Amino acid sequence: MDRGRLVVVAALGSSQTLAWGSSYYLPAILADPIAHDLGISSNWFFAAFSVSLVISGLLGPRVGREIDRVGGRQVLCASNLILAAGLALLGASASVWTMSAAWLLLGIGMGLGLYDAAFGALGRIYGSDARASITGITLIAGFASTVGWPLSSLGLETIGWRETCYAWAVAHIVIGLPLNLLLPKTVRTTSAKGPVVKPHIPFDRTMVLLAFAFAAAWTVTSAMAAHLPRIVETFGATPAQAVFAGMMIGPAQVAARVLEASLLSRFHPLLSTRLACLTHPLGACVIGVVGGGAAAAFALLHGAGNGILTIARGTLPLALFGPENYAYRLGLIGAPSRICQAAAPLAFGLLIEPMGRMVVVVSAGLSLAALIALAMLPRARTQHVSESVLAE
Repeated sequence: MDRGRLVVVAALGSSQTLAWGSSYYLPAILADPIAHDLGISSNWFFAAFSVSLVISGLLGPRVGREIDRVGGRQVLCASNLILAAGLALLGASASVWTMSAAWLLLGIGMGLGLYDAAFGALGRIYGSDARASITGITLIAGFASTVGWPLSSLGLETIGWRETCYAWAVAHIVIGLPLNLLLPKTVRTTSAKGPVVKPHIPFDRTMVLLAFAFAAAWTVTSAMAAHLPRIVETFGATPAQAVFAGMMIGPAQVAARVLEASLLSRFHPLLSTRLACLTHPLGACVIGVVGGGAAAAFALLHGAGNGILTIARGTLPLALFGPENYAYRLGLIGAPSRICQAAAPLAFGLLIEPMGRMVVVVSAGLSLAALIALAMLPRARTQHVSESVLAE
Protein backbone atom coordinates (compact mmCIF):
# COMPACT_ATOMS: atom_id res chain seq x y z
CA MET A 1 0.00 0.00 0.00
CA ASP A 2 1.54 3.33 -1.09
CA ARG A 3 2.11 6.22 1.30
CA GLY A 4 -0.80 8.31 0.00
CA ARG A 5 -3.22 5.47 0.51
CA LEU A 6 -1.83 4.78 3.98
CA VAL A 7 -2.56 8.39 4.94
CA VAL A 8 -6.14 8.08 3.66
CA VAL A 9 -6.70 4.78 5.49
CA ALA A 10 -5.18 6.08 8.74
CA ALA A 11 -7.19 9.31 8.61
CA LEU A 12 -10.48 7.68 7.69
CA GLY A 13 -9.98 4.81 10.15
CA SER A 14 -9.33 7.30 12.96
CA SER A 15 -12.31 9.47 12.06
CA GLN A 16 -14.49 6.35 11.93
CA THR A 17 -13.29 5.37 15.40
CA LEU A 18 -14.43 8.77 16.66
CA ALA A 19 -17.74 8.60 14.79
CA TRP A 20 -18.66 5.15 16.11
CA GLY A 21 -17.40 5.81 19.65
CA SER A 22 -19.41 9.04 20.00
CA SER A 23 -22.68 7.79 18.48
CA TYR A 24 -23.42 4.06 18.19
CA TYR A 25 -21.44 3.11 21.32
CA LEU A 26 -22.53 6.11 23.42
CA PRO A 27 -25.78 4.70 24.90
CA ALA A 28 -24.05 1.76 26.57
CA ILE A 29 -22.36 4.19 28.98
CA LEU A 30 -24.56 7.29 29.09
CA ALA A 31 -28.13 5.97 28.69
CA ASP A 32 -28.81 5.37 32.39
CA PRO A 33 -27.34 8.60 33.79
CA ILE A 34 -29.04 10.71 31.11
CA ALA A 35 -32.39 9.00 31.67
CA HIS A 36 -32.03 9.40 35.45
CA ASP A 37 -31.27 13.12 35.24
CA LEU A 38 -34.10 13.75 32.77
CA GLY A 39 -36.54 11.78 34.91
CA ILE A 40 -37.44 9.30 32.19
CA SER A 41 -37.15 5.56 31.72
CA SER A 42 -34.01 4.37 29.96
CA ASN A 43 -36.40 2.63 27.55
CA TRP A 44 -37.32 6.08 26.18
CA PHE A 45 -33.63 6.78 25.61
CA PHE A 46 -33.12 3.50 23.75
CA ALA A 47 -36.30 4.08 21.76
CA ALA A 48 -34.90 7.40 20.54
CA PHE A 49 -31.60 5.66 19.76
CA SER A 50 -33.41 2.95 17.78
CA VAL A 51 -35.28 5.57 15.77
CA SER A 52 -31.95 7.24 14.99
CA LEU A 53 -30.66 3.96 13.54
CA VAL A 54 -33.76 3.67 11.36
CA ILE A 55 -33.21 7.25 10.14
CA SER A 56 -29.58 6.50 9.29
CA GLY A 57 -30.68 3.43 7.31
CA LEU A 58 -33.35 5.29 5.38
CA LEU A 59 -30.84 8.00 4.49
CA GLY A 60 -28.36 5.44 3.14
CA PRO A 61 -29.42 5.41 -0.53
CA ARG A 62 -29.61 9.22 -0.75
CA VAL A 63 -26.21 9.59 0.93
CA GLY A 64 -24.78 6.99 -1.43
CA ARG A 65 -26.04 8.87 -4.48
CA GLU A 66 -24.38 12.04 -3.23
CA ILE A 67 -21.06 10.26 -2.67
CA ASP A 68 -21.23 8.78 -6.17
CA ARG A 69 -21.77 12.29 -7.56
CA VAL A 70 -19.34 14.46 -5.60
CA GLY A 71 -17.17 12.06 -3.58
CA GLY A 72 -17.10 11.21 0.11
CA ARG A 73 -14.98 14.09 1.42
CA GLN A 74 -17.84 16.60 1.57
CA VAL A 75 -20.34 14.11 2.95
CA LEU A 76 -18.04 12.86 5.71
CA CYS A 77 -17.08 16.40 6.70
CA ALA A 78 -20.78 17.28 6.90
CA SER A 79 -21.27 14.29 9.20
CA ASN A 80 -18.76 15.73 11.67
CA LEU A 81 -20.70 19.00 11.86
CA ILE A 82 -24.06 17.27 12.28
CA LEU A 83 -22.77 14.77 14.84
CA ALA A 84 -21.21 17.65 16.78
CA ALA A 85 -24.53 19.53 16.74
CA GLY A 86 -26.42 16.43 17.88
CA LEU A 87 -23.99 15.75 20.72
CA ALA A 88 -24.13 19.38 21.84
CA LEU A 89 -27.93 19.26 21.87
CA LEU A 90 -27.83 15.96 23.77
CA GLY A 91 -25.59 17.57 26.37
CA ALA A 92 -28.02 20.48 26.70
CA SER A 93 -31.12 18.25 26.91
CA ALA A 94 -33.61 19.15 29.62
CA SER A 95 -36.52 16.92 28.54
CA VAL A 96 -37.36 13.84 26.55
CA TRP A 97 -38.21 16.08 23.59
CA THR A 98 -34.80 17.76 23.35
CA MET A 99 -33.14 14.39 23.90
CA SER A 100 -35.21 12.94 21.04
CA ALA A 101 -34.33 15.90 18.80
CA ALA A 102 -30.66 15.29 19.59
CA TRP A 103 -30.96 11.65 18.47
CA LEU A 104 -32.72 12.83 15.32
CA LEU A 105 -29.62 14.86 14.47
CA LEU A 106 -27.34 12.02 15.50
CA GLY A 107 -29.28 9.63 13.25
CA ILE A 108 -28.69 11.95 10.31
CA GLY A 109 -25.02 12.22 11.26
CA MET A 110 -24.67 8.43 11.47
CA GLY A 111 -26.29 8.08 8.06
CA LEU A 112 -23.72 10.50 6.65
CA GLY A 113 -20.68 9.33 8.56
CA LEU A 114 -20.48 5.64 9.48
CA TYR A 115 -19.11 2.64 7.58
CA ASP A 116 -21.37 2.67 4.52
CA ALA A 117 -20.42 6.28 3.76
CA ALA A 118 -16.74 5.56 4.43
CA PHE A 119 -16.79 2.48 2.19
CA GLY A 120 -18.55 4.48 -0.51
CA ALA A 121 -15.90 7.19 -0.26
CA LEU A 122 -13.12 4.62 -0.70
CA GLY A 123 -14.93 3.05 -3.67
CA ARG A 124 -15.21 6.51 -5.23
CA ILE A 125 -11.47 7.14 -4.73
CA TYR A 126 -9.98 3.74 -5.56
CA GLY A 127 -12.66 1.98 -7.60
CA SER A 128 -12.40 -1.81 -7.80
CA ASP A 129 -9.07 -1.64 -5.94
CA ALA A 130 -10.67 -0.45 -2.68
CA ARG A 131 -10.80 -3.82 -0.88
CA ALA A 132 -7.50 -3.44 0.99
CA SER A 133 -8.42 0.10 2.06
CA ILE A 134 -11.82 -0.99 3.33
CA THR A 135 -10.14 -3.72 5.38
CA GLY A 136 -7.62 -1.17 6.68
CA ILE A 137 -10.18 1.26 8.09
CA THR A 138 -12.13 -1.55 9.77
CA LEU A 139 -8.91 -2.73 11.44
CA ILE A 140 -8.51 0.71 13.00
CA ALA A 141 -12.18 1.44 13.74
CA GLY A 142 -12.57 -2.04 15.20
CA PHE A 143 -11.26 -0.47 18.39
CA ALA A 144 -14.10 2.10 18.53
CA SER A 145 -15.77 0.49 21.53
CA THR A 146 -12.38 -0.19 23.14
CA VAL A 147 -11.60 3.54 22.92
CA GLY A 148 -15.10 5.01 23.15
CA TRP A 149 -16.44 3.18 26.19
CA PRO A 150 -13.51 3.98 28.52
CA LEU A 151 -13.43 7.62 27.39
CA SER A 152 -17.18 8.02 27.95
CA SER A 153 -16.85 6.29 31.34
CA LEU A 154 -13.95 8.55 32.31
CA GLY A 155 -15.90 11.61 31.25
CA LEU A 156 -18.97 10.48 33.17
CA GLU A 157 -16.95 9.99 36.37
CA THR A 158 -14.89 13.18 36.13
CA ILE A 159 -16.93 15.87 34.38
CA GLY A 160 -20.46 14.43 34.08
CA TRP A 161 -22.50 13.23 31.14
CA ARG A 162 -23.38 16.67 29.80
CA GLU A 163 -19.75 17.78 29.57
CA THR A 164 -18.84 14.37 28.11
CA CYS A 165 -21.29 14.98 25.26
CA TYR A 166 -19.81 18.45 24.76
CA ALA A 167 -16.30 16.97 24.70
CA TRP A 168 -17.29 14.47 22.01
CA ALA A 169 -18.84 17.33 20.03
CA VAL A 170 -15.63 19.34 20.22
CA ALA A 171 -13.64 16.26 19.17
CA HIS A 172 -15.63 16.09 15.93
CA ILE A 173 -14.68 19.69 15.12
CA VAL A 174 -11.01 19.64 16.13
CA ILE A 175 -10.15 16.01 15.27
CA GLY A 176 -12.77 14.37 13.03
CA LEU A 177 -13.28 17.25 10.62
CA PRO A 178 -9.54 17.84 9.92
CA LEU A 179 -9.04 14.09 9.43
CA ASN A 180 -11.84 13.86 6.87
CA LEU A 181 -10.48 16.95 5.13
CA LEU A 182 -7.34 14.90 4.41
CA LEU A 183 -9.33 12.75 1.99
CA PRO A 184 -8.44 13.53 -1.63
CA LYS A 185 -10.88 15.54 -3.66
CA THR A 186 -12.59 13.47 -6.32
CA VAL A 187 -13.68 14.65 -9.74
CA ARG A 188 -17.39 15.34 -9.93
CA THR A 189 -19.31 13.12 -12.26
CA THR A 190 -21.06 14.66 -15.25
CA SER A 191 -24.42 14.30 -13.53
CA ALA A 192 -23.08 16.22 -10.53
CA LYS A 193 -22.83 19.37 -12.67
CA GLY A 194 -26.47 19.31 -13.72
CA PRO A 195 -29.80 18.28 -12.22
CA VAL A 196 -29.67 15.35 -9.81
CA VAL A 197 -30.72 12.23 -11.70
CA LYS A 198 -31.49 9.13 -9.68
CA PRO A 199 -29.50 6.24 -11.18
CA HIS A 200 -31.48 3.19 -12.21
CA ILE A 201 -30.33 0.19 -10.19
CA PRO A 202 -32.73 -2.73 -10.55
CA PHE A 203 -33.40 -4.59 -7.33
CA ASP A 204 -32.68 -7.91 -9.00
CA ARG A 205 -32.19 -11.33 -7.42
CA THR A 206 -28.58 -10.64 -6.43
CA MET A 207 -29.49 -7.37 -4.75
CA VAL A 208 -32.38 -8.97 -2.85
CA LEU A 209 -30.25 -11.90 -1.68
CA LEU A 210 -27.44 -9.62 -0.53
CA ALA A 211 -29.83 -7.28 1.29
CA PHE A 212 -31.46 -10.24 3.04
CA ALA A 213 -28.15 -11.87 3.94
CA PHE A 214 -26.71 -8.73 5.48
CA ALA A 215 -29.99 -7.88 7.27
CA ALA A 216 -30.17 -11.37 8.82
CA ALA A 217 -26.50 -11.35 9.82
CA TRP A 218 -26.59 -7.84 11.29
CA THR A 219 -29.73 -8.69 13.27
CA VAL A 220 -27.63 -11.29 15.06
CA THR A 221 -24.75 -8.85 15.51
CA SER A 222 -26.97 -6.20 17.07
CA ALA A 223 -28.76 -8.70 19.30
CA MET A 224 -25.49 -10.13 20.63
CA ALA A 225 -24.06 -6.66 21.23
CA ALA A 226 -26.98 -5.99 23.57
CA HIS A 227 -27.60 -9.40 25.14
CA LEU A 228 -24.58 -11.73 24.84
CA PRO A 229 -23.67 -11.72 28.58
CA ARG A 230 -27.29 -12.38 29.50
CA ILE A 231 -27.57 -15.16 26.93
CA VAL A 232 -24.44 -17.04 28.04
CA GLU A 233 -25.66 -16.84 31.65
CA THR A 234 -28.72 -18.85 30.59
CA PHE A 235 -26.26 -21.65 29.74
CA GLY A 236 -24.82 -21.54 33.26
CA ALA A 237 -21.96 -19.07 32.81
CA THR A 238 -21.09 -17.07 35.91
CA PRO A 239 -21.30 -13.24 35.78
CA ALA A 240 -17.49 -13.12 35.62
CA GLN A 241 -17.45 -15.59 32.71
CA ALA A 242 -20.14 -13.58 30.95
CA VAL A 243 -18.18 -10.32 31.30
CA PHE A 244 -14.99 -12.02 30.09
CA ALA A 245 -16.87 -13.44 27.10
CA GLY A 246 -18.06 -9.96 26.20
CA MET A 247 -14.48 -8.70 26.36
CA MET A 248 -13.40 -11.34 23.84
CA ILE A 249 -15.59 -10.01 21.01
CA GLY A 250 -13.39 -7.00 20.20
CA PRO A 251 -10.08 -8.92 19.97
CA ALA A 252 -11.80 -11.65 17.93
CA GLN A 253 -13.10 -9.07 15.46
CA VAL A 254 -9.66 -7.53 14.98
CA ALA A 255 -7.94 -10.93 14.66
CA ALA A 256 -10.46 -11.98 12.00
CA ARG A 257 -9.90 -8.74 10.09
CA VAL A 258 -6.14 -9.38 10.14
CA LEU A 259 -6.88 -12.83 8.69
CA GLU A 260 -9.06 -11.20 6.01
CA ALA A 261 -6.30 -8.70 5.18
CA SER A 262 -3.71 -11.45 4.80
CA LEU A 263 -4.88 -14.96 3.90
CA LEU A 264 -8.49 -14.40 2.81
CA SER A 265 -7.64 -11.40 0.63
CA ARG A 266 -6.39 -13.87 -1.98
CA PHE A 267 -9.92 -15.20 -2.48
CA HIS A 268 -13.21 -13.75 -3.63
CA PRO A 269 -15.00 -11.87 -0.81
CA LEU A 270 -17.94 -14.26 -1.15
CA LEU A 271 -15.84 -17.00 0.48
CA SER A 272 -15.00 -14.94 3.56
CA THR A 273 -18.61 -13.74 3.84
CA ARG A 274 -19.90 -17.31 3.82
CA LEU A 275 -17.34 -18.30 6.45
CA ALA A 276 -18.40 -15.32 8.57
CA CYS A 277 -22.03 -16.48 8.51
CA LEU A 278 -20.96 -19.92 9.71
CA THR A 279 -19.01 -18.93 12.83
CA HIS A 280 -21.98 -17.89 15.00
CA PRO A 281 -23.87 -21.19 14.48
CA LEU A 282 -20.63 -23.05 15.28
CA GLY A 283 -20.32 -21.07 18.49
CA ALA A 284 -23.96 -21.84 19.33
CA CYS A 285 -23.22 -25.57 18.90
CA VAL A 286 -20.16 -25.33 21.16
CA ILE A 287 -21.92 -23.58 24.02
CA GLY A 288 -24.98 -25.80 23.54
CA VAL A 289 -22.87 -28.94 24.03
CA VAL A 290 -20.35 -27.73 26.62
CA GLY A 291 -22.48 -25.22 28.52
CA GLY A 292 -21.59 -21.93 30.18
CA GLY A 293 -17.93 -22.87 30.50
CA ALA A 294 -17.63 -22.33 26.74
CA ALA A 295 -18.95 -18.75 26.91
CA ALA A 296 -15.60 -17.32 25.80
CA ALA A 297 -15.40 -19.75 22.85
CA PHE A 298 -18.91 -18.73 21.79
CA ALA A 299 -17.95 -15.06 21.97
CA LEU A 300 -14.71 -15.61 20.05
CA LEU A 301 -16.47 -17.41 17.20
CA HIS A 302 -19.26 -14.84 17.08
CA GLY A 303 -16.79 -11.95 17.18
CA ALA A 304 -14.65 -13.41 14.41
CA GLY A 305 -17.62 -13.69 12.10
CA ASN A 306 -18.80 -10.20 12.96
CA GLY A 307 -15.35 -8.79 12.21
CA ILE A 308 -15.32 -10.23 8.70
CA LEU A 309 -18.97 -9.30 8.04
CA THR A 310 -18.12 -5.65 8.61
CA ILE A 311 -15.56 -5.81 5.81
CA ALA A 312 -17.79 -7.93 3.57
CA ARG A 313 -20.52 -5.30 3.78
CA GLY A 314 -18.22 -3.10 1.72
CA THR A 315 -16.11 -5.55 -0.29
CA LEU A 316 -18.70 -8.06 -1.51
CA PRO A 317 -20.99 -5.57 -3.33
CA LEU A 318 -17.89 -3.96 -4.85
CA ALA A 319 -16.65 -7.33 -6.13
CA LEU A 320 -20.05 -8.36 -7.49
CA PHE A 321 -21.13 -5.09 -9.11
CA GLY A 322 -17.99 -2.98 -9.56
CA PRO A 323 -17.43 0.67 -8.62
CA GLU A 324 -20.18 2.25 -10.74
CA ASN A 325 -22.91 3.69 -8.45
CA TYR A 326 -21.18 1.76 -5.66
CA ALA A 327 -22.10 4.06 -2.76
CA TYR A 328 -25.75 4.25 -3.83
CA ARG A 329 -25.88 0.48 -4.14
CA LEU A 330 -24.39 0.15 -0.65
CA GLY A 331 -27.11 2.42 0.68
CA LEU A 332 -29.84 0.31 -0.92
CA ILE A 333 -28.39 -2.97 0.32
CA GLY A 334 -27.62 -1.59 3.78
CA ALA A 335 -30.96 0.09 4.55
CA PRO A 336 -32.72 -3.14 5.69
CA SER A 337 -29.68 -3.98 7.83
CA ARG A 338 -29.84 -0.68 9.71
CA ILE A 339 -33.56 -1.11 10.39
CA CYS A 340 -33.02 -4.68 11.62
CA GLN A 341 -30.15 -3.48 13.81
CA ALA A 342 -32.54 -1.02 15.42
CA ALA A 343 -35.21 -3.65 16.11
CA ALA A 344 -32.98 -6.58 17.15
CA PRO A 345 -32.16 -5.61 20.77
CA LEU A 346 -35.85 -5.19 21.66
CA ALA A 347 -36.92 -8.29 19.73
CA PHE A 348 -34.32 -10.55 21.33
CA GLY A 349 -34.94 -8.98 24.73
CA LEU A 350 -38.55 -10.12 24.44
CA LEU A 351 -37.48 -13.60 23.29
CA ILE A 352 -34.93 -14.33 26.01
CA GLU A 353 -37.49 -14.44 28.83
CA PRO A 354 -39.73 -17.18 27.38
CA MET A 355 -37.06 -19.04 25.37
CA GLY A 356 -34.02 -18.92 27.64
CA ARG A 357 -31.00 -20.62 26.12
CA MET A 358 -33.03 -21.67 23.09
CA VAL A 359 -32.81 -18.10 21.82
CA VAL A 360 -29.48 -19.08 20.22
CA VAL A 361 -31.49 -21.35 17.92
CA VAL A 362 -33.10 -18.19 16.55
CA SER A 363 -29.77 -16.36 16.16
CA ALA A 364 -28.05 -19.39 14.63
CA GLY A 365 -31.03 -19.85 12.29
CA LEU A 366 -30.74 -16.25 11.09
CA SER A 367 -27.01 -16.72 10.40
CA LEU A 368 -27.68 -19.92 8.49
CA ALA A 369 -30.44 -18.18 6.52
CA ALA A 370 -27.87 -15.55 5.53
CA LEU A 371 -25.48 -18.33 4.47
CA ILE A 372 -28.19 -19.96 2.34
CA ALA A 373 -28.96 -16.61 0.68
CA LEU A 374 -25.28 -16.20 -0.19
CA ALA A 375 -25.21 -19.75 -1.60
CA MET A 376 -28.14 -18.83 -3.86
CA LEU A 377 -26.35 -15.93 -5.56
CA PRO A 378 -26.53 -16.33 -9.35
CA ARG A 379 -23.63 -18.49 -10.46
CA ALA A 380 -22.99 -16.49 -13.64
CA ARG A 381 -22.44 -13.25 -11.71
CA THR A 382 -19.95 -14.77 -9.24
CA GLN A 383 -18.12 -16.72 -11.96
CA HIS A 384 -17.72 -13.58 -14.05
CA VAL A 385 -16.26 -11.65 -11.16
CA SER A 386 -13.93 -14.49 -10.15
CA GLU A 387 -12.59 -14.69 -13.68
CA SER A 388 -11.98 -10.93 -13.79
CA VAL A 389 -10.12 -11.09 -10.48
CA LEU A 390 -7.94 -13.93 -11.75
CA ALA A 391 -7.25 -12.01 -14.95
CA GLU A 392 -5.85 -9.12 -12.94
